[in-house]
Amino acid sequence: MTRLSWSKVMPKAYRTMMEMESFAEQSSLEPKLKELIKIRASQINHCAHCLDMHTKDAKAIGETEQRINVLAAWREAPFYSPRERAALAWCEALTLIADSEAPDEIYNEVEQLFTQEEIVELTFAIVVINGWNRFAVGFRSEVGSYVSHKKP
Repeated sequence: MTRLSWSKVMPKAYRTMMEMESFAEQSSLEPKLKELIKIRASQINHCAHCLDMHTKDAKAIGETEQRINVLAAWREAPFYSPRERAALAWCEALTLIADSEAPDEIYNEVEQLFTQEEIVELTFAIVVINGWNRFAVGFRSEVGSYVSHKKP
């Protein structure tokens, strides 16, 4: 059950998060990559609300069920590109930063496959989904009613 509707209690906070989301969405990163990052961070953070939303959004833009279903074990699966693997490793490192401390070897891999601007965009997207996860988990956002409006 939802604890409180934080967006109604403090609309300015919600608008600020939406501005950050809009900035992240306008980045040059591939749309499917952005959804994979959102799903992976949400898996780590146990955010059912965001998992419901972003798996639906990923499917709406053409992501395959197989890649979505196996995402938690991406290291073992052969169907993620080197660029996606580097982004997912960076996502995990930043999402679990208290444990990982964002290791140099992961950053070095990202640096080989992304421009400096893309690294900032990727990091920003990871920061934003982690923020959404904390609001959704902390306030027990509703799960299951989301309908995607994304188009392929």
